[in-house]
Amino acid sequence: MSKLLRTAGLSLALALTVMAGATFAQGLSQTPDTGQAALASSPGLAPGAQAPELPPLGEGILVSVNNDMITSYDLKQRMLLLIVTSGVQVTQDNYAAFQQQALNSLIDERLQQQEMTHWKVKVSDKEVDSEIARMAAQSNLKPEQLLAELKRVGVEPATLRTQIAAESGWSQLVGGRYHSNAAVGSAQVDSLMDKVIADGQKPQYLVSEIFIDNVSAGSAANAVQGARQLHDQIAANVAPFQAVARQFSSAPSAANGGDAGWLVSGNIDPAIEEVLKVMQPGQMSGAIVTKDGAYLYLLRQKTEGNSDMVFRIKQAAVPLPPNASANDVASAQTALTNFASRVRSCDAFDEQSGKSSSGIQLVDLGDAQLSNLLPNYAEALRPLKANQVTAPLRNNQNVNILYVCGRQLAGDNALTRDQVETNLVNQRLSMLGRRYLRELRSSATIENH
Repeated sequence: MSKLLRTAGLSLALALTVMAGATFAQGLSQTPDTGQAALASSPGLAPGAQAPELPPLGEGILVSVNNDMITSYDLKQRMLLLIVTSGVQVTQDNYAAFQQQALNSLIDERLQQQEMTHWKVKVSDKEVDSEIARMAAQSNLKPEQLLAELKRVGVEPATLRTQIAAESGWSQLVGGRYHSNAAVGSAQVDSLMDKVIADGQKPQYLVSEIFIDNVSAGSAANAVQGARQLHDQIAANVAPFQAVARQFSSAPSAANGGDAGWLVSGNIDPAIEEVLKVMQPGQMSGAIVTKDGAYLYLLRQKTEGNSDMVFRIKQAAVPLPPNASANDVASAQTALTNFASRVRSCDAFDEQSGKSSSGIQLVDLGDAQLSNLLPNYAEALRPLKANQVTAPLRNNQNVNILYVCGRQLAGDNALTRDQVETNLVNQRLSMLGRRYLRELRSSATIENH
């Protein structure tokens, strides 16, 4: 099945590194993989590998998609491309499924090309050349070397160019047609940001996944059998996990090499979480059976929760020395409580700048990381969301209240608000694109010959 918004570079980058003998160093995480995860990331074909051998296919037209024909040559080329990009070895057991995967990909591609023609979406040769050059550079190859390696294993340059043009054009079409429908409001972003932060306080598992769904496989039994076959080839260091995910997984994460990000305890299918709990980073699960299909998981990292956070805060304070009387402290607390009842947000706080507020001083403290604060301040801030305020707090310099004007998890890899918004938009575009393609399939005339 075609994967929305998957660039040809993503789907072929692994093939290039495999054929160049380079290490595939992108995609999963900044933390080095170990154990079976390392095996899953390693090259599936050695330099100079022989071209894959396929059983002979009948000559001629195999399927018509509206007025476009898919020939046996087209199918063989796509199967070779799938083999090279996934690293999966074709066997007697998986040949039929592999052939059907290639055929489905071609059918979807024809439908996408027809729709691109209808809406006059064109991808120039220059754009295709640029993408090929980018892919080649990832493996320290020149474009002509890349194409020569593909041709050596039986994949014609035109096959690669056609796939790049179709994927790029389809992404442009979906993005242009549905971008306004995929827009998200600030309230939605805030809500998801709050969820990301709340989830950071729970056990989490950073995973990559492969999902074989019952419908595409034909039955639940076929899905389980297919997942087990893929598991065996990955574990035997025959096929890299990321490439298999891109070509065979039915999950939305397939476009990113199976990268499903952090799964949060309590939001995971219990059958899956029970397995993840006992796994160690670097391990790959066996086939996990659910009501919808079978999963393989690659556990990359795990955390027990209680994550550190960074708060953007502003302070309203009444200066008091350490030896101030109890009455002075109580008076300051009352003044600050009244201030908070009138000034209820960070925007309202900013409007108070320069105004006299009964000896209350207003200061923008910027970003503060919980782990660097006094315990009582960290405890007071941790449960608060944006535009919430602490109760009065006391230190050696003043009595103060703190306004939360933003927050996110600490760490270089923590999601920012902009990233959360981008992810939401991309998820919606992905969903709308899949729906769009299903509608094209349902209305198309697809006939076997």
